[in-house]
Amino acid sequence: METQENIIEKKCFHLLQKAIDADATDIHLVPMEDGYGLYHKKSVKLERIGQLPPQLATRMISFYKFLSSLDISDRRKPQSGSFHKKFNSSNYSFRISTIPSIHVNESAVIRIQQHDRIVSLDQLCIEPTWASLLKQSIAKQQGLFLVTGPTGSGKTTTIYSLTAHCVNELGRHVITLEDPVENPHKHLLQIQVNERAGMSYAAGLKAILRHSPDVIMIGEIRDAETAKIAVQASLTGHLVLTTVHAKDPIGCLYRMMDFGISAEELRQTAVCISAQRLIRKPDGALSAVFEIYQEEQLERLKQSLKNNEPIYLSEEGRVESLASKYSSSRDSP
Repeated sequence: METQENIIEKKCFHLLQKAIDADATDIHLVPMEDGYGLYHKKSVKLERIGQLPPQLATRMISFYKFLSSLDISDRRKPQSGSFHKKFNSSNYSFRISTIPSIHVNESAVIRIQQHDRIVSLDQLCIEPTWASLLKQSIAKQQGLFLVTGPTGSGKTTTIYSLTAHCVNELGRHVITLEDPVENPHKHLLQIQVNERAGMSYAAGLKAILRHSPDVIMIGEIRDAETAKIAVQASLTGHLVLTTVHAKDPIGCLYRMMDFGISAEELRQTAVCISAQRLIRKPDGALSAVFEIYQEEQLERLKQSLKNNEPIYLSEEGRVESLASKYSSSRDSP
């Protein structure tokens, strides 16, 4: 006879399997008045797939938190973590984020990523020119390489494609500093931030710099401390690859300044800013369009920023216009 714990475990894993089979990138468990809404996220769209009773949903969220080594007794503060499991003979990472809503009901989002799933830069870019520009910038010996775009624009896929190119094509030693390590890769030495164990971003970077890296990948710049660490590492003679949430390359620079990085520091360190959007091709596959600033174009942008001059750019080069253009051209007969 199955225990209630076994039933909860089976339902949790069945929900993950169902999302993988549906090619969803995220699972959303959203508290409502009469239960929990279940959603799959595909590209930028949420698809409702069902509803769960509140008690069952609460038990399932607690089980996912247990797998992620989170505090299952605390439902009053946001928590995030990750766990790993094999489905369909493939290893997957699941990053869970919980946040309390009214009446102490938790909302949970689970991000799904397949281990060692690397898309080459040539496959990722619709235009070969973009792949060539990315390869040119990632081959630099030092500086700050910023990948930017909103949530769900494919930044994580791009940054792992760039690290794979560094290892496989350029023969370089890449070390990552992530919070948490969302997607383990065999070709990378990955370090996970763990504040409770004394492995902060600052401590992790000091350890990495003593480990003779050629390229340092910092998963995401989300606060002033991480931004300063990324700039400091790029000034020590290393190439630093990281992601920033911003609308476009200009917004990326302003976002870094919001984190306390000066225009002069950006002038000295930034070697490439790549903004991107995902579009769906006629065969259903996702590809990315890019707006890439490097060398002379990036220098003009940084100089305008330093001199506090207004920045005027034609709409033709903006990443939203490019995404719209390519979507329209590929939807047309």
